[in-house]
Amino acid sequence: MAPDLHGRHVLVTGGASGIGRAVVLRLARAGADVAFTHLTHDPAPVVDAVHRLGRRASAVQLDARHSWDVDAAVRQAADALGGRVDVLVNNVGGLVERRPVVDTDDTLWHRVLDLNLSSVFYATRATLRLMPDGGRVVTVGAQAAISGGGTGSVPYVTAKAALEGFTRALARELGPRRITVNAVAPGFVTSTPFHATHTPEPAQRAAVAGTALGRAGQPDDVAEAVAYLASDAAAFVTGAVLDVNGGAGFR
Repeated sequence: MAPDLHGRHVLVTGGASGIGRAVVLRLARAGADVAFTHLTHDPAPVVDAVHRLGRRASAVQLDARHSWDVDAAVRQAADALGGRVDVLVNNVGGLVERRPVVDTDDTLWHRVLDLNLSSVFYATRATLRLMPDGGRVVTVGAQAAISGGGTGSVPYVTAKAALEGFTRALARELGPRRITVNAVAPGFVTSTPFHATHTPEPAQRAAVAGTALGRAGQPDDVAEAVAYLASDAAAFVTGAVLDVNGGAGFR
């Protein structure tokens, strides 16, 4: 059964490109009205695409590393959606830069954790104040949380691993409100700035060769998993991390 999100109001952080864009469009195709945040990418093509699907769309510019900006952006997004958010998709994140740990200064450490971990906390905290009982929180993590990632990615892997603990703890806390809290953990996904910028060609080929299915993931593969977790079909799923890696690794 295809996910049905008609009547749901969704907020996606980092929704103008890559996985976030695919999530915005997939949830709109499922019937949701969608607000999304963006920073450097032009949001207009995504807004137009959602409108062509017959759904409402709103874009809010946001640097998600700062709590005061997140609070204001979430409120603006909720206002555009009618005052409430039924589904939050935490998608903002990225490797930023590869450095051996001995060369990782405090500035880079905090920059990566702020982008990948603190941003999720800030967006979730602000959204929960506007989310009715029975809502959904879905966070985009990474296979690297289990595999350990590549050389030079200690801050990134640390943040993504912490998101899995965050997901489980929050699932316990929000259970009485029937709000489910889950995560997806993508493996190697093409067509994203993250991999285009930070993954050399030989490493990309090795990543594909290491999958059971023999191909790289696409943003739409991740978006389908998010749509499931955001839907009523996953009403009894909470505290889970759904691997979307083509069999590159198993828990």
